[in-house]
Amino acid sequence: MQIQVNTDHNVHGGEGLATYVKTDLENSLSRFGGWLTRVEVHLSDNGGAKAEDKKCVIEARPGGKQPVTVTHHAATVDEAYAGAAHKVRSVLDSQYSRAHDHKGSPSIRHMEAPENPDQVGVIESETQATGSH
Repeated sequence: MQIQVNTDHNVHGGEGLATYVKTDLENSLSRFGGWLTRVEVHLSDNGGAKAEDKKCVIEARPGGKQPVTVTHHAATVDEAYAGAAHKVRSVLDSQYSRAHDHKGSPSIRHMEAPENPDQVGVIESETQATGSH
């Protein structure tokens, strides 16, 4: 999983901020590692008079699926990142679970083929009854 961090000219923190974000995302999204190909983080400061003028946009790209994009506005860059990171984990967890686990069992898309296709749908007692003749 490749992680890219972008900041606008109003966001201060440099390499330290980028390293923190990369490390945090690697740890928090590690369970999706084989599924995600790339994660992009965009941190910006609108510099306006609003209390919540810092923004974090995180775009996660699962292999073979549409990208997932979340946005969070906050008063500080750290809060904006934390909110967006929480949102992206939640969305990815939901999508990953739907794709890989259905009601506590494997999805039919990921089930192995039966050993004997002729026996699919045959009740076990029927096979014993026909086998004893």
